[in-house]
Amino acid sequence: MNTYVKFGILTVAILGTLGWLAAGGISETKTYYKTLAELEQLGDQARDKRLRVGGDVEQGSIERNGKDVSFMLTAEGKRLKVVYTGTDPLPDTFRDGAQALADGRLGPDGVFQASRIQAKCASKYEAKPGGKYDKLPVQEKPADKAAL
Repeated sequence: MNTYVKFGILTVAILGTLGWLAAGGISETKTYYKTLAELEQLGDQARDKRLRVGGDVEQGSIERNGKDVSFMLTAEGKRLKVVYTGTDPLPDTFRDGAQALADGRLGPDGVFQASRIQAKCASKYEAKPGGKYDKLPVQEKPADKAAL
């Protein structure tokens, strides 16, 4: 066989393998953000997929049991119990009232088993009413020397 043909076959095999691995990795890691109402509408289909569910952390619901952290997500009058068993530490912004995204799977018992948590505290980044930056001072323009 010609050397160029062997090289071409080897190149196609390597590129095909890399493409197959990339496609498998992308489909495995993609998750869609669902609201609690959308999760409820999925019913039993939600148990077959890896999902990302969002909502607000209910006041006083965070409980730590060793490495596990459980809490309630609330949104639009719906509630969902979440148990986080991931290896990464929880974000600093994860606290009562924070907006959170839980990445994981819904268990047969209706408890969401999260392997990753993302949290955002909207009030942390907003200016306080009547605060220092509420009104910026208006600088007066220097008088025109010709007008004097």
